[in-house]
Amino acid sequence: MEVKNYRISLRTAGGTDIKDLTPEVAERVRESEVRNGQALVFVPGATGAVTTIEYEPGLIRDLKEAVERLLPGNRAYHHNERWGDGNGHSHLRAALLGPSISIPIVDGRLVLGTWQQVVFIDFDNRPRDRSLLVQISGNI
Repeated sequence: MEVKNYRISLRTAGGTDIKDLTPEVAERVRESEVRNGQALVFVPGATGAVTTIEYEPGLIRDLKEAVERLLPGNRAYHHNERWGDGNGHSHLRAALLGPSISIPIVDGRLVLGTWQQVVFIDFDNRPRDRSLLVQISGNI
């Protein structure tokens, strides 16, 4: 079994900025030459999340609005009282979705549905430079 590590670097705007990672992850799978296994996508940090969604403008907007309804950015959070950085909602949003996702690889390709893309969501309240880990493991 092979294990290969890659990085995806990106600049985000914060404020629930959603980025499609699918092409970059698929390219790393091709580079790895793994035929059957899995791709793990992980964000180090406590204000970002990785998930899948149909990456189209209406659904992106719906997701942003749903997250705002669940954990509004304009309310008081205990984290903000302690640190004064105003991003308590960002940490909670990221905790709900989680920092990683594993996608099966079969015959050298990611197993995703037709309308399913891998996305990174930056919930922080400011622009960020992010570096995500893509770890690919399996048989060549």
